[in-house]
Amino acid sequence: MPVDPAIVTALAQRALRPVTELSPAEARAQSAAVAAAAPPPPPVAAVADLSADGIPARLYRPGAAADLPLIVYFHGGGWVVGSVAGSEATCRRLANASGCAVLSAEYRLAPEHKFPAAVEDAYAATAWAAAHARELGCDPARLAVAGDSAGGNLAAVVCLMAREAGGPRIARQLLIYPVIDARAGYPSYTENGDGPGLTGAAMAWYVRHYVRTPAEREDPRVSPILAREHRGLPPAMILTAEYDPLRDEGEAYADRLRAAGVEVDARRYDGMVHGFWGFAAAAPSAAAALGQAASAFGAALRT
Repeated sequence: MPVDPAIVTALAQRALRPVTELSPAEARAQSAAVAAAAPPPPPVAAVADLSADGIPARLYRPGAAADLPLIVYFHGGGWVVGSVAGSEATCRRLANASGCAVLSAEYRLAPEHKFPAAVEDAYAATAWAAAHARELGCDPARLAVAGDSAGGNLAAVVCLMAREAGGPRIARQLLIYPVIDARAGYPSYTENGDGPGLTGAAMAWYVRHYVRTPAEREDPRVSPILAREHRGLPPAMILTAEYDPLRDEGEAYADRLRAAGVEVDARRYDGMVHGFWGFAAAAPSAAAALGQAASAFGAALRT
């Protein structure tokens, strides 16, 4: 099916310059401007800024109930752009639709802080959340990680690291159009490499700023599909978009996890582009997709 017309319109209205023409600072300013121009985010019951082992974070609660499941969330942006503030609306929608508390972590960005800084921060924030869940009014036995794009990469990597370290215990993972293989050798890069939305050239720009050497792209903490073993990882929900260069690697990861005996709920959204959760305010189909997936993830986390 064609790209959702509402998303085509929203992309045209944003009229963004390609990140390949920008410095990291300029790309961040452009991303912040988009966030500032967005409609007001949906309300939640409570929002609190806090420090997760020295990492700035923001907690969203959809209600006052005690012992809520807790989702530690990592924003997208190619490890270079994006922020807790920029993912405000997404995290609020996720909290409301899932019925879970959401802790959004402000991990360090490249190129000032190259790999593995973001990975270290993501793992530290998750470990802190597990240790302090009760203080947050959440259930440590129902702790999940989630993220979109580069944030989905971090969520997948945190699960690998937690398995190797013997903790923290992560009940589930939600990977939203994740970066899974930084080598970028999948047919969807050819099919969708020119956009709309994310392009193959933009992904190369992000990865170049994130890693120090080309060889680091083969580190499983950059490309989690290259881990030697995927058994014993938390059940996963993996969302992909029809018109996304990252579509095939996300689906390949779903296949890899299934082959390792991991429970997987993989969902491809036709007519959608990379980043479609961020178009929920502009495209009813994107809002519905977010709501349905988040609701299903929250229900699975509560069981």
